Amino acid sequence: METIRIDDRFDRFEELLALILASFAYMDGRIDPPSSAHQLTPDALRRKAEDEIAFVALAERALVGCVFCKPEPDCLYIGKLAVAPWSQRKGAGRLLLAAAEEMARDLKLPALRLQTRIELSENHATFSAWGFVETGRSAHPGFTRPTSIEMRKRL
Repeated sequence: METIRIDDRFDRFEELLALILASFAYMDGRIDPPSSAHQLTPDALRRKAEDEIAFVALAERALVGCVFCKPEPDCLYIGKLAVAPWSQRKGAGRLLLAAAEEMARDLKLPALRLQTRIELSENHATFSAWGFVETGRSAHPGFTRPTSIEMRKRL
């Protein structure tokens, strides 16, 4: 398995969208509001990859995961970390996280930051095992209760 950075030669955005939707499908009916992944299109992913730093994980030629990273003043924000259901627990998530950590170090950023939904306790446990700690909670617009947990990992 290997990671590659998405650049202007990458032309598999339809596959990438299918991977993200398959990876996030278990959230349907569990989180409120629904995942923003449902609003993505291949063109939106192409633009996102141009505006952010994105990596895919490949097993042979098969897309098995992705992560989008956005530099912030004091950290690298990790978004749309996705691993195909058929490839989970085989190291793709850790490989993508390692690529994000290396990018943060290259950019001289001292931490990674991500958000995960309140309802997804299994994600909280995984991110904690990977060295992330909860740093806050927030609510999506229109909600009076927290809907997301912010987590950080110091590098």
